[in-house]
Amino acid sequence: MNLGVVFDIGIIVATIAALWKGAELIVESSAHIANRLGVSQLMIGLTVVAFGTSAPEFAVTLIAALNGQPNISVGNVVGSNIFNLGFIFGGVALIRGIRTSRTLVYRDGTILFGVTLLLLFFIGDLNFERWEGIVMMALLVVYITYLVMRKDEELADDVPEGDFSWIDVLKLVSGLVFVVLGGHFFVQSASDIAQLLGMSDWAIGVTIVAAGTSAPELATSLVAALRGRYGLSAGNLIGSDLFNMLGVLGLAGAISPMMVRPEAESSMIALCALVFVVVVMMRTGWRVTRLEGAILVLVNLVRWYFDVR
Repeated sequence: MNLGVVFDIGIIVATIAALWKGAELIVESSAHIANRLGVSQLMIGLTVVAFGTSAPEFAVTLIAALNGQPNISVGNVVGSNIFNLGFIFGGVALIRGIRTSRTLVYRDGTILFGVTLLLLFFIGDLNFERWEGIVMMALLVVYITYLVMRKDEELADDVPEGDFSWIDVLKLVSGLVFVVLGGHFFVQSASDIAQLLGMSDWAIGVTIVAAGTSAPELATSLVAALRGRYGLSAGNLIGSDLFNMLGVLGLAGAISPMMVRPEAESSMIALCALVFVVVVMMRTGWRVTRLEGAILVLVNLVRWYFDVR
């Protein structure tokens, strides 16, 4: 093992610590901010926390699109969303079952499934045109506007307890910086190791890069679930997936139209199927059980196998 690989492994270990600390700051501060604003944990998770933890996907996807690497760009978004719903949502549920709600299932789950189908339709011809990216961005604006105009009346009792102070804003920003930088350096080091192993751009995009850029969501959702902040935990993942497709990939496509490999369509079909299964799981018993979490993790492992073989 050469010195460079040892150095990369050391960076990966350090970033895991940074991700965990950042997640703790995000969960604690966002709960207090939600209390101050009189909104639910789900609302905060779907917006502020989701957009913040999606920053790595935004940076990687946009840079890849501008550098003429559409497969890394699209592969990162598709892979991150599958990773979010498979490994992270499933893994968190495996550790501690996640409670859901009617709003999360019928509103946000349905919207996520519809948006995923729309993206599958857009890249069905292996091209993601500029106008298609603009449509995706417009839908994000509509969704955010809807959330802001209509507070979650059903979840009024989900407004977390805790006294707010302005230091919570600083904690939230600091936490996001920790998880974003941690995810960034994780991607760099893990990608270096993957390239030495001879992995293709597409395989790296949908596995190593996707996992690394999803690290903030993993840390934040796990810490939130362990502390009983289920709305924040689930909302972060659903909101991140929506922002990845509508905002991140939408902006990248609007700036630079992209042509993708045939593997993109098959991965999108897999993502559509996974979203449908997750929504059904959230509806049955209004919770995702440990068994269901184990199934999601197993499905993602199988999907990874076919991507990298």
